[in-house]
Amino acid sequence: MGQAAQTADDEIRTELIDGKIVMMSPHPCVDHTRAGGRIYRIFDEALEGKQCEAFPDGVDVFLDEKNRFVPDAMIVCDPKQIKLDRIVGAPTLVVEVLSPSTAMRDRTSKMRAYAKAGVQEYWLVDVIGCHIEVYRQQDGQLELTRIYQYCSPEELRAYAEEDEAHRLSDEEAEQTIHVDLCGGFDVELGVVFERVRGTAL
Repeated sequence: MGQAAQTADDEIRTELIDGKIVMMSPHPCVDHTRAGGRIYRIFDEALEGKQCEAFPDGVDVFLDEKNRFVPDAMIVCDPKQIKLDRIVGAPTLVVEVLSPSTAMRDRTSKMRAYAKAGVQEYWLVDVIGCHIEVYRQQDGQLELTRIYQYCSPEELRAYAEEDEAHRLSDEEAEQTIHVDLCGGFDVELGVVFERVRGTAL
């Protein structure tokens, strides 16, 4: 039992990026797991009984012969892509929760591969800054559409009491991301970042 547990703990997780095997973070921090898990659960509940399906961390995505990734959450809308042990081809929406050791790849080589493969929407979740960057497909590129910054109810009240020069605009104060799939649904930042401490671990 102890040996089996040790083997599981020591398992090396890898991805294939541009034909090169790269190490993944073996033990994501608690905030990383909180945020990714909550996003998956929101997706899964919203898509229950619909054609699009949500998947959590741990499912391999084979984009092509040179790129195999393991997103923190994703939505797949083509059932033919879902195989017994993998997803083949580009998911419709991909979520990556940033880690200090992998953030650069998430923003560069992986983003380029996702864009080229046809991912329609790409989220980068920052658990230190408590915000989500939303990128959408445009002519073979994933272009930044908006950054959603989480504010606690207390912060929102404080901003509302500021003078006009320092008050948040309606867009800056927006705490909901709308996902335009299967009739549409909303992701509340307050749910995603609940108990997230906003510190690097």
